[in-house]
Amino acid sequence: MKGSMSTDLGIITVNPEVIAKYAGSVAVECFGIVGMAAVNMKDGLVRLLKKDSLTHGIQVEISDDNALTLNFHVIVAYGVNILSVMTVEKINIFVEGVRVID
Repeated sequence: MKGSMSTDLGIITVNPEVIAKYAGSVAVECFGIVGMAAVNMKDGLVRLLKKDSLTHGIQVEISDDNALTLNFHVIVAYGVNILSVMTVEKINIFVEGVRVID
């Protein structure tokens, strides 16, 4: 679903893919985030996504009243306090794995 808003000049439409790309690029810059994760529902395997596939680790939902819900699937660095990584009230974060980093 695309978010849209009607103005005097016309209708503004925002594609969820744009939001996911921006959110993914910001997320990987956060302390403790190793990268975005892709979850294979068939066998339950998780893999680290490459930098050019960040949007696959984020699900964007836009309600009829243009309220956003973002679901992040991330891999965090081993030993990092998960609460210190990201604390945002309306974003769902699914830690899909932990990695030891050098």
